[in-house]
Amino acid sequence: MSEPARDLVKRTFEFAAASRRFVNRVPKSIANFEDAKQLVRASGSVAANYLEAQEGLSRKDFFYRIKVCRKEARESALWLQLLDVGSDDALLADRNQLVLEAGELKRIFSSIAGKDDTGE
Repeated sequence: MSEPARDLVKRTFEFAAASRRFVNRVPKSIANFEDAKQLVRASGSVAANYLEAQEGLSRKDFFYRIKVCRKEARESALWLQLLDVGSDDALLADRNQLVLEAGELKRIFSSIAGKDDTGE
């Protein structure tokens, strides 16, 4: 595995782990409970699908997984923004940082997906 690919494996893992740490700190409410579950799933899916892309059976499979990563990163940003952090400035700052990371990951996966010459 190349060094940039290994870095992205680590980066997607860290995003999922940081998202989990974050949801454990948000105020408890019914809405936050549901949105937090969605965030945990979406952020974990970014990391899992990137790992799967590295083991892709074909070029088509690789690009499919990359596009799923892009979709899940975008979704992660949505769930993060929906989580209510109340008036906790530290939580707000952490959430904003995670939203930025989700956006960066989405742009990285969009760039990779743009190299798909199959037109799908």
